[in-house]
Amino acid sequence: MEVQINQQLSTVSDNSPLLQVLEAQGLAHSKGIAVAVNNTVVPKGDWKDHVLRPNDKIMIIRATQGG
Repeated sequence: MEVQINQQLSTVSDNSPLLQVLEAQGLAHSKGIAVAVNNTVVPKGDWKDHVLRPNDKIMIIRATQGG
């Protein structure tokens, strides 16, 4: 099925948990990231249980330092 990850189309397995997609992106164990699906933040503790659906829009935000 297709989902959008930061506005880029991506194909993932049907019924993929969010954690699986983040692992494929190399982000599952990264610190300083927040993830929203369809404009709703998904807490890190829920990533393994949040099942994605076709056309979901995933936004991954990384915290950065600046000054």
